[in-house]
Amino acid sequence: MRKNKQLGKYTWDVKHMVESIIIIFFIIGVLATIAYYYINMDHEQHPVVKLYTPNTSAYDSLDGCDLFSGKWVHDNHSYPLYKDLDCPYIFGDFSCGQYGRLDSTYQQWRWQPHGCTLPRFDSKEVLEKLRGKRVLFVGDSVNKNQWVSMVCMLQTTIPLGRKKMEKIPNVSLFTFKALEYNVSIDFYWAPLLVESNGDNPAKHRTNDRIVRIKSIEHHAKNWVNVDVLVFNSYLWWRTPTLKIMNESSQDSKQYDIVNNHRGYKMVLKTWSDWLYTHINHTRTQSYFISMTATHHRGIEWGKKDDENCLDETQPITKHGFWESGSNLKMLRMLESSLNKLKARGVKVQMINITQLTQYRKDAHPSIHRLHYSPLTNKQLSNPSSYADCTHWCLPGVPDVWNELLLSYILRKRK
Repeated sequence: MRKNKQLGKYTWDVKHMVESIIIIFFIIGVLATIAYYYINMDHEQHPVVKLYTPNTSAYDSLDGCDLFSGKWVHDNHSYPLYKDLDCPYIFGDFSCGQYGRLDSTYQQWRWQPHGCTLPRFDSKEVLEKLRGKRVLFVGDSVNKNQWVSMVCMLQTTIPLGRKKMEKIPNVSLFTFKALEYNVSIDFYWAPLLVESNGDNPAKHRTNDRIVRIKSIEHHAKNWVNVDVLVFNSYLWWRTPTLKIMNESSQDSKQYDIVNNHRGYKMVLKTWSDWLYTHINHTRTQSYFISMTATHHRGIEWGKKDDENCLDETQPITKHGFWESGSNLKMLRMLESSLNKLKARGVKVQMINITQLTQYRKDAHPSIHRLHYSPLTNKQLSNPSSYADCTHWCLPGVPDVWNELLLSYILRKRK
């Protein structure tokens, strides 16, 4: 009896040992299978899931990358960022598709910096990061072009009734509000930054420039208490000379005539001094958009001298192309002014879009835009005579300017 009990216990111990060994080998097999699968998995098809870290941003990875040195890449998968018919805020000046332009390839180009890749634009993400903030564009019609682009990019995900656009009475100010996010994207018309005879956003003389070089406060009082300032000023400085009014006189006939370079330098000094003394730079980020190309001389890219951007459908591919309407000396003046501000402790980031716009002869409204006065028979007989090769179709190139601008605005401030 005792022997049978011992035999039974031995049998049970052996059985238990065998079961344990089987379980151990089973576990080892499962772990080995998992390890093999992980090592040999296609990481592009099965990416590793990363934990969400709220304090990091894809934009922070762009530090040290020259965003303005690159090339245009055709990308009809990611662009356009919106459809023109889906944005009710596009002015007739920029709404090329609604005014007869049939091709759309010009909307499908992505700017690819040589050393990095811009994050994919996400309007909800941008609105969330801008929550409670006010962004103000200040400048001429090209800056207005960029402002409308920004509005169109952001408004796509905002439901009706939660956004509004309005013109502020008695001020050269337009404002777009994303009500749910308490975000304001505004534009202030000041083509020469200081007071001038072009200050009316709807009615202004364009050939005869008269400015008050040191009179900026009338405009600038509307630029304070904002979170992001985006300036530009170039188009109206292309005339060879301008009239500088006597600051102590209301008589518009008392003025000095100076060349455009001298006038531009003087105004940048007035603007810089105002920015230094009136802006809380702890709160406010400041940017200056560089000049954009105008494609008025077709001979510069292989066409006849009397031809321009009319009927152009493809970008220029020649590396380093530079059209004659872009004044390099004035660009250097702007750079110098910003460097002097930096030396005084004020950082104004230049968004240098000059070179990247040189290639885009295909992206202007040309004749496909709203005309505010009837065209004459002479104009109709020669469409290139009234083609707009200065502004830009939307959607289009200005959307990329805003992607570059946002890549700075949304980074961690250092």
